[in-house]
Amino acid sequence: MTPPVELPPPHSWRALVELALAEDIGAGDVTTPLAVSADAEGLGEIEARQDLVVCGLEIARAVFHAVEPRLAFEPAVTDGERVGPGRGLVRLRGPLRGLLVAERTALNFLMRLCGVATETRRYVEAVAGTGAEIVDTRKTLPGWRPLDKYATAVGGGRNHRVGLFDGILLKDNHLAAAGGVVPAVKSALAEAPAGLRVQVEVESEPDAVAAVEAGADFLLLDNCPPALLRQIVQRVGGRALLEASGGVTLANVREIAETGVQRISIGALTHSAPAADLALEIRQAEPPRGAAR
Repeated sequence: MTPPVELPPPHSWRALVELALAEDIGAGDVTTPLAVSADAEGLGEIEARQDLVVCGLEIARAVFHAVEPRLAFEPAVTDGERVGPGRGLVRLRGPLRGLLVAERTALNFLMRLCGVATETRRYVEAVAGTGAEIVDTRKTLPGWRPLDKYATAVGGGRNHRVGLFDGILLKDNHLAAAGGVVPAVKSALAEAPAGLRVQVEVESEPDAVAAVEAGADFLLLDNCPPALLRQIVQRVGGRALLEASGGVTLANVREIAETGVQRISIGALTHSAPAADLALEIRQAEPPRGAAR
């Protein structure tokens, strides 16, 4: 299990929970009151239906408590823990109406976050021992970036820049607009705010060398095959931090890592991770108070 990762502050995701509940509940759940009395209580359990890395328990707690504060939320595992099919993640005790109303929204959050964490862990384990780090990108679900990046960190990945405001990356269109690698790098280095490193995207060995000679010490090697990555590592590996990106899959990630790059960034961690298979089951339903037993 990876070391604990700090959950993003509630202000970064609370509105997302509220929006998700509003779109699902709307004017009110028309099904649950027809089948479940207002004072019925019981026990429900969220369980894994596949091997997965747990992620998002506190988000699920926030969903349930936003609907029904009286629900007791009792985790049996922690974020970052790997579990197998049938393992219970959380027990919920209390009013059944609130449990059922919040069920789908809470599971939606858990399924996505566990899915991202699980996919990230697969990549991290695939490069184990090479020294290369798995890094996320800005290719996140709109509105979900704090949670998507939390999930990649829980899975063992490294968070790259959160947005355009906290990291400098000169991509191909920046280079084209600036007139090429060298002028773009020199201009960025001359004006970069203190404390922000300048990363430059390159796609060839000559551009990698030109960027480093212009002063860059952090390169994004985009869509470079392993043979080219090795050449660039040999030329500038001791002078710049090298990150490979583009076309990375579980089938080739170890080969890429073995070229000597320090980082491998993968957009698929957040834009294509399969949702994890989870379910909530009612384990015990208590009849309403006063009802015949």
